[in-house]
Amino acid sequence: MRVRDSVVVITGASSGIGRVTALAFARKGCAVVLAARREKALRAVARECERHRGARALAVPTDVTDGRAVDDLARRATERFGRVDVWVDAAAVTVFAPFQEVPLDDFRRVLDVNVMGYVHGARAALRVMREQGRGTLVNVSSIVGVVTQPYTHAYGMSKHAVRALGSSLRQELPLDGAEDVHVCTVLPATIDTPLFEHAANYTGRKAVAMPPVHSPERVARTVVRLVRTPRREVVVGPMGRSMVLQSRITSGTVEGMMAHQAHRTHLSREEPAPPSHGNLHAPAPGAGAAHGGWGGRRRTAVRRLATATLLAGAAAGLAHRAGAR
Repeated sequence: MRVRDSVVVITGASSGIGRVTALAFARKGCAVVLAARREKALRAVARECERHRGARALAVPTDVTDGRAVDDLARRATERFGRVDVWVDAAAVTVFAPFQEVPLDDFRRVLDVNVMGYVHGARAALRVMREQGRGTLVNVSSIVGVVTQPYTHAYGMSKHAVRALGSSLRQELPLDGAEDVHVCTVLPATIDTPLFEHAANYTGRKAVAMPPVHSPERVARTVVRLVRTPRREVVVGPMGRSMVLQSRITSGTVEGMMAHQAHRTHLSREEPAPPSHGNLHAPAPGAGAAHGGWGGRRRTAVRRLATATLLAGAAAGLAHRAGAR
């Protein structure tokens, strides 16, 4: 499908991957419909999008956990622009905590945003796309939808669910004669976004981006390419691709490696953090941001080296223990 002049709806558009994806489509001359809870941030993104020649933007404050609000988002998009060519579900929240210490209200909220938010988005998008006879739904999952990690149980569960939703829809749509409606799932590795700053946290340690860290622009480019050439699932980031591939061969070893890496590098050893609900129940203040400050070539290179060393050490340790048995 041609990207230019497409009408694109994006949830989670106030920050991170959603925000950068909106800008990527705006640069292609698309009409972008921006959805998130923060109206001030959405207005800022809309102004930035409209600076690109030919781009049009509509900001629609939306809580994706509210199915009626998401239906209204689709209605406003079609009333304003006549159709929906692409729908990108990118809204996500997370909580860091040992399993027994996660407040159940926070656990449910992560699942409500990251799973039911995508369900609401898919229902609204596919209703329009089936009528049109064409369209592309892109769901942003994560490599933790394949290789889970400790301390983010609800997030990992949600990202597995997003993959399952995409797979089921891809099976069902052709059976209903909707061969030109595509469902794609994107699985990013660690991305430089404000997610970690906004996360709920009950570990006592500051949540940091687990290396290696990739730019949200990398994910946005992948999403744009999927509109031109739809694919079932795409992993973003070479380390992520390596771990996903290896998990299919030696799942136990990769599970252990991820446990070591998350414990040592996902939570700061130097910076404590007080208990916090993060942005789960109320949006973060301010105009939003695309990046979280975890990028930079030198920092990324150092983190990649540290990660490779850590993974090699973890693999060796696991192999030694396996041999000892």
